[in-house]
Amino acid sequence: MSKITIRYFAAAAAAAGCEQESWERPETLAALRSELIDSYGPEMAQVLRAGSFLINGVVRRDAGELGTAEDLTVDVLPPFAGG
Repeated sequence: MSKITIRYFAAAAAAAGCEQESWERPETLAALRSELIDSYGPEMAQVLRAGSFLINGVVRRDAGELGTAEDLTVDVLPPFAGG
């Protein structure tokens, strides 16, 4: 299985305790979401409830396959307040 880069921002970084790490590549975004919650607990679950994912710079709203790109970067973004 290949690796992916996960980058965390703001509250997601606080929940993960780091800003970036390498993970084994899951097949789907739903699987990645579950693995993040299993690893980092309720704080990460709260971030993911209202947050979003960027997959190689593209917003993903579905929980399907991550795609076939060799170099995959997943950004975990918390909800942002506007003003």
